[in-house]
Amino acid sequence: MSLQDSLMDAMKVAMKSKDTTALTALRSIKSAILLIQTQSGSNIEISQSDEIKLLQKLVKQRNDSAEIYLKQNRPDLAATEIDEVKIISQFLPEMLSESDVENFVIQAIDSLGANSMKDMGKVMAYLNQELSGKSDSKTISTLVKKHLMS
Repeated sequence: MSLQDSLMDAMKVAMKSKDTTALTALRSIKSAILLIQTQSGSNIEISQSDEIKLLQKLVKQRNDSAEIYLKQNRPDLAATEIDEVKIISQFLPEMLSESDVENFVIQAIDSLGANSMKDMGKVMAYLNQELSGKSDSKTISTLVKKHLMS
């Protein structure tokens, strides 16, 4: 089932249950998909990797907003953002644990023959492609730096 089909099913459920938070989050996903489709100039389906990147971007935006709200002592607004993150995350594939990502990083460094920070770009490009949708770039970057500096 495509993202758009599962999104429409989830929207129907949210409308019937009158879950406004879920409906807001689901409509933001639908809006972002429509925006991408109109930017490309046609109504073609977007690829699964683009869908994952889009969902990760939406999650990151909400996490950043929640962090700002908490710094400004607005836990009520932060809670709404965190609830939306949970709803959007349901459409993302399962993320790898940090130890699994670290194993990928070690294997990539060994297979690419990386031995200094000069090789970080090469390692990051490889890992971002391999772990697309399974881990965020920030975690990957932190682990690559850790292993290239040691």
